[in-house]
Amino acid sequence: MKEQLGQMFRFGLVGAVNTGTFFGIYLLLHPWMPYFLAYTLAFLLAMVGSFFMNTYFTYRTRPTWKKFLLFPLTNVTNYVIQSAGLYALVTWAGMDTRIAPLVAAVVAIPFTFLLSRKILVPGGRKRDGDAHGAGPAASDEPRSSRV
Repeated sequence: MKEQLGQMFRFGLVGAVNTGTFFGIYLLLHPWMPYFLAYTLAFLLAMVGSFFMNTYFTYRTRPTWKKFLLFPLTNVTNYVIQSAGLYALVTWAGMDTRIAPLVAAVVAIPFTFLLSRKILVPGGRKRDGDAHGAGPAASDEPRSSRV
């Protein structure tokens, strides 16, 4: 349980850093290209950064190509949950449109955390070297498939 709380805290930190990274990249690219292209490139670059921060820092596991290719599912899930939450909060609960996106984002965090944990730490098994899962990560992937 202590390790999961640590993971949730680290996940939140990574999310904050990732949001800042995304916004910074967006602001750098925006003057040079159409806003939606800048948004898309910033989103993709931040997602790659998020993958590596979450593998190494949040879940303390090794990145693999399989995990890298599955990781965007966390962003899709986050988007769907936030969008549905935003619609429900504004339409059904009458919440202010300036506040509702923040509430929807907070509601989506546990879902995104659980999905990213499932992708990045398959089976939730304990890692080599430590019975509590804090040691070096084992990989079910052959060495050649690691990122």
